[in-house]
Amino acid sequence: MSTPDTPSAQAGRGISLSRGTIAALFVIAIAVLCRVFENQVTWLVGWPAAWTVPMTDWVGTAVGEFLEFFKPLARRFSWLLSFPMSWAGSLLGGAPWPLVVGLVTALGWKLGGARMAALGFFGLGFVVISGYWSQGMNTLALVAVSVPLAAIMGLAIGVLAYEFPRVKGAVNAVLDVMQTVPTFAYLTPLLVLFGFGPVVGLIASAIYAAPPMARNVLLGLERVDDDIREAAIMSGGTRRQQLFLIELPAAMQQIMVGFNQCLMAALSMVIIAAVIGGFQDIGWEVLLTMRKALFGPAFLAGSVIVIFAVIIDRMSSALALPGQPYDRRVGYGILAATLAVTIWSLIAGWSPNGFAALDGVASWVDEVVGGFTAANGAALDNIKNNAMFYGLLPLRIGLSDAVLPFTWGFQWTEMHTQVFYAFAVAFAGFFAFRSSLTWGLIVLIAAFILETGISQLPWPFVLLGVGALGWVSGGWRLARLVTVLLGLILISGLWDRALLSLYLAGASVFFCAVFGGLLGLWSALSPRAWAVIRPVCDMLQTIPLFVFLIPVLMFFQIGEFSAFLAICMYAIVPMIRYTRHGLISTPDELVEAATASGAGRWQTMVELRAPYAAPTILLGLNQTILYAFAMLVIAALIGTTDLGQSIFLALGQADIGLGITAGAAMAILALVADRLVQGFAEERRQALGL
Repeated sequence: MSTPDTPSAQAGRGISLSRGTIAALFVIAIAVLCRVFENQVTWLVGWPAAWTVPMTDWVGTAVGEFLEFFKPLARRFSWLLSFPMSWAGSLLGGAPWPLVVGLVTALGWKLGGARMAALGFFGLGFVVISGYWSQGMNTLALVAVSVPLAAIMGLAIGVLAYEFPRVKGAVNAVLDVMQTVPTFAYLTPLLVLFGFGPVVGLIASAIYAAPPMARNVLLGLERVDDDIREAAIMSGGTRRQQLFLIELPAAMQQIMVGFNQCLMAALSMVIIAAVIGGFQDIGWEVLLTMRKALFGPAFLAGSVIVIFAVIIDRMSSALALPGQPYDRRVGYGILAATLAVTIWSLIAGWSPNGFAALDGVASWVDEVVGGFTAANGAALDNIKNNAMFYGLLPLRIGLSDAVLPFTWGFQWTEMHTQVFYAFAVAFAGFFAFRSSLTWGLIVLIAAFILETGISQLPWPFVLLGVGALGWVSGGWRLARLVTVLLGLILISGLWDRALLSLYLAGASVFFCAVFGGLLGLWSALSPRAWAVIRPVCDMLQTIPLFVFLIPVLMFFQIGEFSAFLAICMYAIVPMIRYTRHGLISTPDELVEAATASGAGRWQTMVELRAPYAAPTILLGLNQTILYAFAMLVIAALIGTTDLGQSIFLALGQADIGLGITAGAAMAILALVADRLVQGFAEERRQALGL
């Protein structure tokens, strides 16, 4: 007698379609309906303005009244924070630079020996001769005040979520929102609440840097061994003693990882906050020189930021590792030499602002870049134009509008549309026959998107299509969530700009997934390749977002292509790292079994390592998506017309409603993508029994 799961029973019922196939058929049906009735039912193509809810005005009014109520208290708090910030600025800015360099060098020796000491000495030595010492110390003063605030907030939030499991879900949701809301969106309400000045950057930095600290505190506490907890209980201590004397020290290594991430996030946000002006820090120097197209000084100031980021990252990372005993006498010797040089610098009257010894280098960079762009301007324009006309523009507005005589050599007509879809159907049939019906249907969906253009997709296709994808990824609950969230963007009047953000982020993520995946594969196959790629990834991961704009502006000026390149440079690293890590993490016994069965190197990679690495690779894709959306807002400074540009304009106009709604829309896009990818990753983990 056959059970419902046997082939005979399935044959009796007919063909059984997978969830992915059902969803793909549903999406194709929506696309066909929209295409057939687009002329008769115009609201299928564009959301009617009459149906738009004035959400921006509502939010602006509500939040404005809220901020006005708390503004006196916030201004008092801002005034209080100005004291520690001025003290930190006076301490770092007034201290002789040999003293600061020497202390950092001694700290480097204590944390990592000669290599770390050399990093601190030569890194800060570069800052001294760059001429940006005072601006750099102002930046570090902001970081020095914002990081303790962020660390305390993160510690409190993490402990709260750990001690009260009922609020853990709500805390994680708030942290998700805090980490997906674009950086510029923080500044608009804070600017109204706390007023103009560096304190706004300080507070925004603390808010932005708190979530990674909170997550790592919670993770560290959850990973404390049960034996340690039981020993703490058996010792008879109170719950407070158990937490602060036993569990937090046991979780300290993970907490220090969070402190490292907190430091880097604070530095990155302090640089971004420079757009509000009012403080002569290094971020303001970068922004000012970029606006004046002085790429030499911008490159030099950006290099100072990178050096700060590398030093802070390496030294704070060393705090999370077990300490090695280094000869204390060397450290004392460094301190003694520091004291002697500092006294001599005061006697000799050395400038406390360092030496502008690299002004000639900045001028040389300007000359070289200017000469290179003048000599190769045609080639650079060809690269940019070809990428735009034959890649980005068709993806944005579709082949039917992008194919024009002056670019492609012919005009796209209805006949071309029919031929295009005929080829798409042929390819879909090939994939359905060779792979699966689902993949064949996905080819048809991709063809519709490419022919129509992401920015011109009918809203029912996007809304219901993402809902169907959510159903495949995580069931009805996720489908409802993503549909409702995207529906809020639709009725808010920001749909068109959201599609532009989706287009640019999607194009960047696709490039990073393909190119970064190939680099990750190469790194997994070749240790020599990884030896070259790894330091590049390390450098890219420590550079604040702002600095990525400098090299693309040098060679390609303002424009969408420059924004695309900046996003790719920032977002490609997770894809490389996670792809390599997933491919090399296959259990040895499985690899040995495949080798014993006669599988070759590539066969093992394709049929064993790649499927086993799929959850890790999907996690890398998830991080790449979040990185792309984070950089998308910064790219608004160099020419985009999406939600990022709306957030940037709202900041300049102090438009609270537009800033919050556009920031929330961007956060929704990132959150939806995050949940979808996480759902697929979880499904793959369950399929592999992980």
